[in-house]
Amino acid sequence: MGRFRLRSQAQKDRVGDLSRSLVTLLDPAGISSEAYRALRTSLLYAAVDVPPKVLLITSPASGDGKSIICANLAVVLAQADRETLVIDGDLREPSLHRIFDVPNVNGVVNVLSGEYNLLEVCGEPFPGLKIISTGPIPPHPAELLSSGRFSELIGEARRQFDYVLVDSPPMELVSDSIIIAAEADAVLLVVDAEGTSKGSLRKAMRNLEAVGANVLGTVMNKARKAETGSYG
Repeated sequence: MGRFRLRSQAQKDRVGDLSRSLVTLLDPAGISSEAYRALRTSLLYAAVDVPPKVLLITSPASGDGKSIICANLAVVLAQADRETLVIDGDLREPSLHRIFDVPNVNGVVNVLSGEYNLLEVCGEPFPGLKIISTGPIPPHPAELLSSGRFSELIGEARRQFDYVLVDSPPMELVSDSIIIAAEADAVLLVVDAEGTSKGSLRKAMRNLEAVGANVLGTVMNKARKAETGSYG
């Protein structure tokens, strides 16, 4: 695969801004939606003999747009009749619940603590797509993600769904993405065409390679219009 391109009013505005990022729903005939469908096609035909089911979406640095990429890819997979689960694995600054405009009351943290099972905390923004938000922010996210319960959660998700997309924190400051990568079948690395430095990209790749992660490719976000015709 290659590169692609009772709330307060302030909270409501922030939700609205992020929910408008679901271009695959708001503008399905647009150029951006077509790019997501091209990414979906590459994913569906990646490693045909053993296709990846659990996919980690991460980025070298914050602000690269990984959560929006993750959400839109989940939408187009569901639109292709693939039963899809998207998990917010960013237990520090979650955003998927705001992108999909769903509650973030119980989620990943509640499953890992043994309060609920996977299906009990799933939301369903539309048919074929389910989401697990984070739930309450824990004091030690890396410890939770390193637990056997997280491995069990991923294993159950793998059995229940055709595709499982896991959003995670950016790699620049914390080890969470590396921990999740060890449980995933493959990784998509989102980079900002204008903002991601070569140094941070090289460091991210080295860290993923160190744990034997299968990096399928990079998704080039915020590419100039002239670059959107190439997925090479």
